[in-house]
Parts: sequence; C-alpha cells; structure tokens
Amino acid sequence: MSEKIKVHIALFIVSAIYGATFTIAKEVMPLYIKPYAFILLRVSVASVLIFFFHQLYIQHKKIDKEDYKKLLICAVFGVAANMLMFFKGLSLTKPINGAVLMLNTPIFVIVFAWIWLKEKVNFLQITGIIIAAVGALLLISGGNFSFESSTLQGDILVTLNAISYAFYLVYAKELIRKYHPITVTLWSFAIGTFLVLPFAFNQSTEIDWASFSPKIWAFVAFITIGSTFFTYVLNAYALKHASSSLVGTYIYLQPVIASIIAIALQRDELNLTKFLCMLLVFAGVYLASFGRGKIKN
Repeated sequence: MSEKIKVHIALFIVSAIYGATFTIAKEVMPLYIKPYAFILLRVSVASVLIFFFHQLYIQHKKIDKEDYKKLLICAVFGVAANMLMFFKGLSLTKPINGAVLMLNTPIFVIVFAWIWLKEKVNFLQITGIIIAAVGALLLISGGNFSFESSTLQGDILVTLNAISYAFYLVYAKELIRKYHPITVTLWSFAIGTFLVLPFAFNQSTEIDWASFSPKIWAFVAFITIGSTFFTYVLNAYALKHASSSLVGTYIYLQPVIASIIAIALQRDELNLTKFLCMLLVFAGVYLASFGRGKIKN
C-alpha cells in the first residue's frame, strides 16, 4: 500500500472518530463528567497510552535542549488551550454555532502554513477547500444557526480554539520532521496534562465513578482512547508525510460522518440535498489533496 493511501486512510479514520465524538460525548457530559474533568481524563489517559506505545515501538532520540520550549508551545496550542476553549465555548453557545465556526480551522491552517512553513497554495487546493467548505456549511445549515449577543463569548472561544488547533497543525510540523511524530505527541500530552490540571482538578473530584453503567464506560473509553489517543497519533503520522493544509482540510469530512452516523441511528433522514452536500465535501477534499501534489514517503 502506498504512503499516499495510508495517509488518506489515517485522516479519514480521524474524521470518522471525530464525527462520532460529538454524539457520544453528549451521552457523558455533563451528567456523568463535567467538561474540564473530561478533558483532564482524555489527556491523562492518552498520555499513559502514548507513553507505553512509545516505549514499545519507537526508537528513542534525545530531545535537543532548545526544542523543549517548542514542545511546550505544542502542548499549549495543540492540547490544553484548544480543548479548554472548545469545551468552554461549546457550553456558552449553540452546538450548531460551534460546528460552523470549527469549519474555519482549515482556512487558518492555510494562512499559518503560508506564513510559517512557506507552503505554496495553488488554484486546485484553494478551489477544493472552498468546495468542501460550502458543502459542509450547507450540510450543517439545516440546524438554523445564528450568531447573537447571548452566544458571543462562546462563539469567540470556539473561534480561538479553531485558530489554536490550526496553529498547532502547522507549528508541530517542524518538530515532526526532526523527531518521530509519536515522540512529539507524547511530550505534547504529557505537558498538556499538567497545564489542564489546575482548570479541571475541582471538577474531577466530583465524578461519581460508581454511577457509570457499562454503556457509559464504553463511551468514556471511546472518547479517551479513540477520539484522543488514536486521533492525535494518526494526525501526527499524517503530518509527517503530508502538508498541514491537507490534514486541516479533512476537518470538512466531520459533519459528513456525523450526518451518516445520525442517519444510521435513525436520528436523521437522508435526502437528495444532504447527499449532494456530502458529494461536494468529498469532491472538495479530493481536489485539495490532488492540488497539493505528492505525499512524501
């Protein structure tokens, strides 16, 4: 299997997991675990899993002294800040607003990649991103989103989260070129755990573990292992071999996956409009990928 296909499979799996996360997380938060406590649980569990994975399968390479500051920046923007702002912002705005604002992430990725990494942006890539954005926006817009003064604080936090994650996707690429992507992910989560702890400690003490049913435990496992450990590891792998812009563009698949899951669970119905919107997203992601050129082995 070629590296290009592996990268696209990895990014599709990430989008599929994130698409399911929005539905599954609602079953756990805030009734069983409050948002900040859930973030701490996600980050700490992922740190442990990545540590053991790293010990077993990754060849150790000493971190240069000057790179610890860069790893701290990755932890701030890629783990702590973006997760805290997203969950807090989502609690202060409408879910549909949050979903729409997150569609800004690929745009910010392109801007940061152009400024920081000097990545070239060509016509096909821009066209693909616009097509995918339009398809995703039309797919989501059935939720009747609107921006009001009552949701302004939450909308700002979700937007800042999108900017933070976009910056991480670009900034981490330099470190991933130098070290193994799992090494960078391990340090980001290890440091991120300590950064999140002051915000989440009080909420963590309120968790009633005895109230968890097997179903809730399964949902928690999915969020901590699937949508945290696997997604960050797969994204790190993709960043090693593809552009930051391509990795960011796959975010547009998340509402498509979420819609497919909702239809499969009979919480939504498939119609011609939704089908065409999904086709637009897939076509846009393909064009953005095709316009980017070769994926490195």
